Amino acid sequence: MTQYRTLTIDGLDIFYREAGDPSRPTLLLLHGFPASSFMFRELIDRLAADFHLVAPDYPGFGYSAAPSRNGFAYSFDRLADVTAAFTEKLGLKSYWLYMQDFGGPVGFRLATRHPERIRGLIVQNANAYEEGLPDSFWAPAKALWADPSPENFQRIREAATSDDALAWNYTHGVRDAAAISPDSWILQQGLLAKPGTRDIMVDLLHDYGSNPPLYPAWQAYFRSHRPPTLIVWGQHDVIFPPVGAHPYLRDLPEAELHLLDTGHFALEEDGAVIANHIRRFASA
Repeated sequence: MTQYRTLTIDGLDIFYREAGDPSRPTLLLLHGFPASSFMFRELIDRLAADFHLVAPDYPGFGYSAAPSRNGFAYSFDRLADVTAAFTEKLGLKSYWLYMQDFGGPVGFRLATRHPERIRGLIVQNANAYEEGLPDSFWAPAKALWADPSPENFQRIREAATSDDALAWNYTHGVRDAAAISPDSWILQQGLLAKPGTRDIMVDLLHDYGSNPPLYPAWQAYFRSHRPPTLIVWGQHDVIFPPVGAHPYLRDLPEAELHLLDTGHFALEEDGAVIANHIRRFASA
């Protein structure tokens, strides 16, 4: 049964979901934008008999504290700092990383800081290669990285955090949009309605530009440490298309890659398939 808990990290209340026997292999589940640990609700239920699962909400996301932007630097370095401190306080010494979207830059920071703690990687529509950021989608974000003007911030705010954009994140590229529950994006709409939260998201989209310069270090980690890696990728994702999935095999030739007939939030439509892959791969 899933437990819903809170840990205080650096004065911040960090909400997390936890299930399974702590003596079993731990899966640290790192969510994407603009989601939360809610995206893992069904995966946790499916795998709780076989694994110890822990899914935190980052600061500013889900049910975790959202400190003022004046008092907290919303950057991927800080999200990784808080997540690392969270794992320390929870006593997680060895774990698999499941990374989706924003979970990639958070998780790869953890992996390169403490490679000895990483049992393996589960990569789901999370990028670590320049090829995975095509201008067809990323041009406005790249314009913001190059010129963080008020106009570019506002353009991204409208494009990425509107109610329509939140729904599109979940429904584009899926086989059957009518089968995708609106609970996820309606929850996100409600959470982003809190004052200042949309600006927090835009700060992080701006800071996403800090990630590509780290790609060579992440790729060097892949080559030097060869973590067991399972790649499950919604191949109709417009945000992180499969051109970003294949390059992992350059640096991790023994990785296992599965392209799924779905979109960005692949767990919504192919959660059972992904759970089966994880159960087989991470239990071997």
